[in-house]
Amino acid sequence: MSRIGRQPIIIPPGTRVNLDGHQITVSGPKGQLDLKFNPVIKVEVGAENIQLSIAKPVPAAAALFGTTRNLIANMVEGVNNGFTKKLQIVGTGYRAQVEGDNLVLKLGFSHPVNFPIPEGINIDTPEKDILTVSGIDKAQVGQVAARIRNISKPEPYKGKGIRYEGEYIRKKAGKTGKTGVAGGAPAA
Repeated sequence: MSRIGRQPIIIPPGTRVNLDGHQITVSGPKGQLDLKFNPVIKVEVGAENIQLSIAKPVPAAAALFGTTRNLIANMVEGVNNGFTKKLQIVGTGYRAQVEGDNLVLKLGFSHPVNFPIPEGINIDTPEKDILTVSGIDKAQVGQVAARIRNISKPEPYKGKGIRYEGEYIRKKAGKTGKTGVAGGAPAA
C-alpha cells in the first residue's frame, strides 16, 4: 500500500468537498474543480479531512492509490492558494505582452507570435522578459507554461529562448570549440 496514499488530506476552513459516486468536487475561495476517479479507489470525506483506501485489490489499484490522493490534494491546494509558474525570456529584443485574451511574444521571428490564453489561466508580465502563469488547476498551469516554452526553447549556444525561472541551460562551445586552433582542426 502506498505511504503517500494513506496520508489524510486536510480540508482547510472555507473549502467544501462533495462526493457523488466516483466524482469529487472541491470548491474554495478561488474556484471549483472536479475529478472523476477510478472505482478501485474508495474516498471517504470527513468533517476535517479526506481519507483514501483501496476498494478492490487489483494490480491497477496500487498504482492509482497515491496518484489519486495527490490529484485530490492538488485540487484542495489550488482552490485555496492557486499555482504559479514563472518563465523567463532571454534574448536581445525578446519580449512578451498581454493584449486582451492573447499573449503576444516577440521572439526574433519574422512576426509576433499570438498565444491564446486558455480559460481558467491568468498570465501576467510584470517585466517585459518575465511571464507569470497562474491558475487553480496545477496540471493546466504546467501544461500552458510548457506550451509557451515550446514556442522558443532555449538554444544551447547563446541560451536565447524561453526558460523556466531558475532553469540552468548547459551551453555548448561554438564551431571552433575551445581548442584554440583555427578552423577546429586538431593540432598535428
